[in-house]
Amino acid sequence: MITRQRLAAGICALLATLTAGVAFPAGAVADETDSTASPKVELVLDVSGSMSAKDMDGGSRMAAAKQAFNEVLDATPEEVQLGIRTLGANYHGNDRKTGCKDTAQLYPVGTLNRTEAKTAVATLQPTGWTPIGPALLKAADDLDGGDGTRRIVLISDGEDTCQPLDPCEVAREIAAKGIGLTIDTLGLVPDAKTRDQLSCIADATGGTYTSVQHKEELSDRVGQLVDRAADPVVTPVATEGTAQCTGAPTLKSGLYTDREEFGKQRFYRVDVDPGQELRASVSVGADREVNPDYGVLLRAVTVHGREIVRGEGTGNGRTDVVSTGLRYPTAESDDDNAPAETVCLQVTNSFSAASGVKTTPGLPLELTVDVVDGPSKASDVASFGLGRGWWLLAALVLTGFVAGLLWGWLSRWRLAVWRTN
Repeated sequence: MITRQRLAAGICALLATLTAGVAFPAGAVADETDSTASPKVELVLDVSGSMSAKDMDGGSRMAAAKQAFNEVLDATPEEVQLGIRTLGANYHGNDRKTGCKDTAQLYPVGTLNRTEAKTAVATLQPTGWTPIGPALLKAADDLDGGDGTRRIVLISDGEDTCQPLDPCEVAREIAAKGIGLTIDTLGLVPDAKTRDQLSCIADATGGTYTSVQHKEELSDRVGQLVDRAADPVVTPVATEGTAQCTGAPTLKSGLYTDREEFGKQRFYRVDVDPGQELRASVSVGADREVNPDYGVLLRAVTVHGREIVRGEGTGNGRTDVVSTGLRYPTAESDDDNAPAETVCLQVTNSFSAASGVKTTPGLPLELTVDVVDGPSKASDVASFGLGRGWWLLAALVLTGFVAGLLWGWLSRWRLAVWRTN
């Protein structure tokens, strides 16, 4: 009886605690919001006349996009500030100059009111041109400000019709600003030219391109991209390397972005205390058409130019990014006041632009620097990558040797017994 009373009291206390948490959530949410910047996402939807085509599971592309938006709006995480921008939604005429200005913010980026956002989406009708470049510029302005994750999700069924403002060049300009904004693209038509343009836009900012031909695929993919914005990420810090180690920026552990000209080099400095290990990796992306056969070299050198260690990566045109890395452990010192060693990281690429392709701005570069406590012996790292695994390998070899001797002895003994009998 006493046990039952205690159990009932415990359940009541638990229910009271949960009720208090539901009744007064504002304080916890406010603290969370204050401590971290809210992620921002803007969905940019192509509402040009071609979106009326009925090739998405028997319905129109516009109907599929509306359904996807409604499902995504229902599932958008509370912490995400979401907005919607359209392109080609308002101008019905044939004047190209006017049509290429046709982009508007359908729902402002901010705390989501699902009913208002759905009502706005329901009014859309396929109408005009496809000014992707101008829409991306405006979308970048919509997301300007703040330190949280910023992502544009572009859904389109065709190429930009407002050249010479190349949307790929617009994406490169956005990336060159170093504002940490990612553009993901979704193509509703399996057309080679559309795919190439949307892929180029995504690649320029480190985003993704997805070809979508079914309603469920569209809803799932847009939802994944919105959810990804809410995931905790490390925001890259924009830096600017120099042509020589002298005067190069001194970096601490972190993720950095920069731009490197074709066939050039960039230097960065890292201070490594005695007994620490420097781990660095670099990725250089081809955000435009380049000639095949290229490479990236990452070298750790002293301030006097002597090479310490290097890492190399090569490509043949099948990938858009080439990466490599290195590790450099420093020896421990008995002197507690021993100065840190300055290591110069040199990044060199052998990319070359294809004929007629602009070489500015430079190629996007992402550099990761990590300075950690080194192994007990610096030579461990150089043991063909095994480190202390040599002990295990030696033990296995010894065990195999002893087992072989025993098996041979037992086999000879059994053979001798068989002959005797």
